[in-house]
Amino acid sequence: MNSLSSTLFISHGAPDIILSQHPAVGAMRMLASQREKPDAIIIVSAHWIQNPVSITAGKQLTIDHDFNGFTSALYEMQYPAMGSEILSEQIHLRLQQKNIKSQLVYQQGLDHGSWVPLKIMYPQAEIPVVQISLPAGSLSDIVCLGNALSIFREENILIIGSGGSVHNLSALAYKGTTQNWVLEFENWLLESVEGNHFKKLIEADDFPEYFRMAHPGIEHYAPLVFAWAAADTQKAGKRVHHSLSYVNLGMSVFEFP
Repeated sequence: MNSLSSTLFISHGAPDIILSQHPAVGAMRMLASQREKPDAIIIVSAHWIQNPVSITAGKQLTIDHDFNGFTSALYEMQYPAMGSEILSEQIHLRLQQKNIKSQLVYQQGLDHGSWVPLKIMYPQAEIPVVQISLPAGSLSDIVCLGNALSIFREENILIIGSGGSVHNLSALAYKGTTQNWVLEFENWLLESVEGNHFKKLIEADDFPEYFRMAHPGIEHYAPLVFAWAAADTQKAGKRVHHSLSYVNLGMSVFEFP
């Protein structure tokens, strides 16, 4: 294995994916089994956006069932992840050094964009986790955050951005044919990442015309930018999984060296 741990962008899908046999679930489990076990995990999720950048700092992390309308089995799930006070303090210091305003928070639980994929990948909850909020700003702020945290890859810490490769809730359906703009956007992502065109992901002038159909807001897109920014933006990433959920919900997973 390389001395630097690769970063991941994971499409976490709807919360009930954890109760299913969806191909993305198997892909996440396989990806975790193929990697060296990390000493800790840093994760950002589309569902926690806050300024200043906030960092979980509790010894034991609770989880939030931050969704409605699903089966009771989902609300009964737990994920007793440990926090890491030392890592949280190190992240806080690192962000201060990079002139990124941040704060430690001690009562924040893991939202479903974090605990659902982590429970799938590391069900024993034996790896310390620190969740960091996405800054409520531009994609350039997301890039700065990822760049600042890249140094932690040297310590066998897995950095994850959790969002969705296509995320337009108004387009979800239980059955039907996937719309063309979904497939076109997934192809654009694939070509941009594997073609090593990082700037295409952050320059609005380079966005395809169907970008706002795929992402009416950038919160599920930003974790992908974060994950690549936390790796080496001079090297191409790789799509390690591609599927769809609810007809038009993108479930792609990318790995960045």
